[in-house]
Amino acid sequence: MRPRVFRVDDLRTPLIEALRSNAAQWQAEGSPFYGALVDRIADDVEAGGPTWTVLSSHADRPETELPAIRLLDAVHRRVLSGQAPALVTHYPSTGGDGDAAAAWAPFLDVVERDGDELREALDHPVQTNAVGRCPAIVGGLLTVAADTGLPVRLLELGASAGLLLNSDHYCYEAGSQAWGDPASPVRFVDSWTGGLPPIGAPLQIAERRGCDQHPLDPGRNDDRLDLLSFVWPDQMVRFDLLRSALDVAARFAATVDRASIPAWLAANLTPLPTGRVTVVMNSYAWQYLSDDDAATTQRVLDDAGAAATNDAPLAHLSFEALDADYNNTQLRLRLWPGGEDRLLALGGPHLDPVRWLARQ
Repeated sequence: MRPRVFRVDDLRTPLIEALRSNAAQWQAEGSPFYGALVDRIADDVEAGGPTWTVLSSHADRPETELPAIRLLDAVHRRVLSGQAPALVTHYPSTGGDGDAAAAWAPFLDVVERDGDELREALDHPVQTNAVGRCPAIVGGLLTVAADTGLPVRLLELGASAGLLLNSDHYCYEAGSQAWGDPASPVRFVDSWTGGLPPIGAPLQIAERRGCDQHPLDPGRNDDRLDLLSFVWPDQMVRFDLLRSALDVAARFAATVDRASIPAWLAANLTPLPTGRVTVVMNSYAWQYLSDDDAATTQRVLDDAGAAATNDAPLAHLSFEALDADYNNTQLRLRLWPGGEDRLLALGGPHLDPVRWLARQ
């Protein structure tokens, strides 16, 4: 079969549309710096400029390949590492003024100068550890602990650097109540609205392990730099939160295996241990599975659930956006035996309040 040949306009038009959509979305989600930069990138792509030369290799799948995010991340990494000194004075993450208009010319200079390296960087997938999702995850784990009364064996799908596996090493405050490590530099204050998860539940994470096709090591400076570069540079609360979580990971490193999700889960899920509840967790990972991998992973979960007992239960805790409704990301829990599916809460992708829906 001959490869499909794309005309330039066939590729450029959907990329421009995706870039305009990204710009509006990021402005609305609290990153005016990136929103303005992406608008400039869209203009440059339309004119066939340097950014089009870099982005064209991923332009046929702009919604799934996320080329704008990959380019911005690659340039941000250069800023953080000191390889783009003219941008340091404009990126808030390096103490800059946040002036996107002033940043555009030196940004374009970096794209022109480092075009080959940036094109290569676009081949690497986006790796985020949105620590701000931990209040949702911990709320789900507390619910599992309240329902079973058992220590947790935690298995995370698409764990990246494993920072969410360390959620019990962070501190969560809600009014006069608190849970977690009171001395932790990672703190969440009043992150739940509408109700509270069962904070008094006996949650103990006895085992933790994750998998990722491209895991990052929080102990390696290059990998730490990668993770920091994925955070929008004008969202300093998220940036500082991630930096603190990386410091925690230096003391409590979670194991993340390099593996595909379906094969790893099949190898690690069964047999279910007696006296512990096995919790399979995923957060913004399921959406990246192919249809075949998603079906295989679900089948592995269902088969293990069918074998679960009260002494060896299984839970699936999922925090995913359905139909790209990111502002209403659903925290859902299935617990076997039984396998009832419950909606526990609604949240967002980054550092958003979690609207707790489940009743204790």
